[in-house]
Amino acid sequence: SSGINAEYGDRYNLDHTAMLDNVLYARAFTSEHQMELLDFAAAKCHEEPGIFKLLIVDSVMALFRVDFSGRGELADRQQKLAQLMARLQKISEEYNLAVFVTNQMTADPGATMSFQADPKKPIGGNILAHASTTRIYLRKGRGELRIAKIYDSPDMPEAEATFCITAGGIDDAKD
Repeated sequence: SSGINAEYGDRYNLDHTAMLDNVLYARAFTSEHQMELLDFAAAKCHEEPGIFKLLIVDSVMALFRVDFSGRGELADRQQKLAQLMARLQKISEEYNLAVFVTNQMTADPGATMSFQADPKKPIGGNILAHASTTRIYLRKGRGELRIAKIYDSPDMPEAEATFCITAGGIDDAKD
């Protein structure tokens, strides 16, 4: 909302209208449409080199779960997912931008045997895991607190950080 944008802009001394001019937003309705939007994003990066620094794909698996349901379509789903992840990696490398992908977690029935405190695992399987450089597990803490845990990274140790989300953006945790 514009109220939240105003508070965020005030916090960082940014012009409120210029802030949104620096954001491109698109919503995909199918996994195929998602791929088309990546082509559009790559074209925008090519047209305006060096302008874009971050590409966010929210809930990367959601459309794949709708478009490919049941075990019979699992191979097709994983193949299309691999193509999407490869495309994201290519865009990232070609245009020197960070890619941030969010995903859903699901209960892991096999984890109960290993006595994990939080037996959940990300959906998308090995395709998503291997295509991701650093994986961070976000969860709700007490009250307004959130916890980010690095649990798979080639160059950072496993660690946790606590933070809160405010109208002005992400902030340090308040004790």
